[in-house]
Amino acid sequence: MDPTYSRDAEAYREKVQAFLAEKLPSNWGGIGQLEGSDLVDFVNEWRVTLFNGGYLAPGWPVAYGGGGLSALEQVIVAEEFAKAGVPTGGSNDVFSIQMLGNTLLQWGTEEQKAHYLPRILSGDDIWCQGYSEPNAGSDLSNLGLKATLDGDQWVLNGQKIWTSAGHLADHIFTLARTDPDAPRHKGISFLLVDMRQPGVEVRPIKMISGESEFNEVFYTDATTPKDHVVGGVNNGWAVAMTLLGYERGEAAATLPIRFQAEMDRLLILAKQRGVADDPRIRQGLADCYAKVQIMRYSGMRVLTKFLGGHHPGPDAAISKLYWSEFHKEMTELAVDIIGAEAMVPTGRKPSSAFQTDDAGAPNSTWSWVGTFLNARAGTIYAGSSQVQRNIIGEMVLGLPKEPRA
Repeated sequence: MDPTYSRDAEAYREKVQAFLAEKLPSNWGGIGQLEGSDLVDFVNEWRVTLFNGGYLAPGWPVAYGGGGLSALEQVIVAEEFAKAGVPTGGSNDVFSIQMLGNTLLQWGTEEQKAHYLPRILSGDDIWCQGYSEPNAGSDLSNLGLKATLDGDQWVLNGQKIWTSAGHLADHIFTLARTDPDAPRHKGISFLLVDMRQPGVEVRPIKMISGESEFNEVFYTDATTPKDHVVGGVNNGWAVAMTLLGYERGEAAATLPIRFQAEMDRLLILAKQRGVADDPRIRQGLADCYAKVQIMRYSGMRVLTKFLGGHHPGPDAAISKLYWSEFHKEMTELAVDIIGAEAMVPTGRKPSSAFQTDDAGAPNSTWSWVGTFLNARAGTIYAGSSQVQRNIIGEMVLGLPKEPRA
């Protein structure tokens, strides 16, 4: 069963397909075929192509430099880009455009929108997210970064951790405690901070995969102007939940495309390794196939609600919990298929520490082992699986809240 689109929607799909056919090489097989400087150059050039074509921020209003596309048109763009194996933006655009940009459109002042949105699109400002702390990860309301108002500026002192791509960014949207006497969820503000100042230090964290996608960020008397608060002082929790909804929910309809492509690669891997007829491996492959289909149909449900005007909310936790736990299982099966060679992987490494390897990536042992290692982080970032289960139980199903100590 496939979703049925209107004739006008299918006509728009043909327009997107024509754009991709015009802009991509005739022998294009997916961004996973590139690595090193070739990959970096392509992503930078492709971002410019998307900007010029109106596809870099397709859902933003035209007045702010976006494409002004309808919800259905945005879904079609995302589907076709995923099928073609091309990115929807640059290295930090998930944070800059999808998270912060959409949040500013909902919560920002006109002055903030006019200043930041064009700079995000041009690439003049590259953003990262400053949420988690050593003592405030899944329990984000326990954060301790302090922001004290001193005249016309906020002074920040404290630390963030697990800051994705922080080493590539020059700005950070961060949560800070602006009223230490208020209840935990109430005294928090959402601040926009320029990282190019002596009071901000970024320290990369080396992961088990050998990469350094995550960072620690230290604030020592760092400053940001008084009016760089989004959504009002002490209202940061509401703003943060809006942003997390974009992080968790928007991909629910398109992630199945990526996981189906990875499933196809896994089947090829099993055949290449001569284990496709092994009963245990066959059972694992069948289980993965079934779960991809479940993810696909769940994505259709999310898509239907999205097209009906439903914005991401607590129900976005369902998708995040499902795909992250599934991906852990799927990559474990891949390592089982590879066998002892997984201990000394070779070949191209994944270019990202998030979700699947890129479309077109070779079936190298490093591709699968790197994705296997990264998949563990998927059950933690954007809210751990335990937190997602609490959200689903309490805020979606209406079950009694978990007892607090």
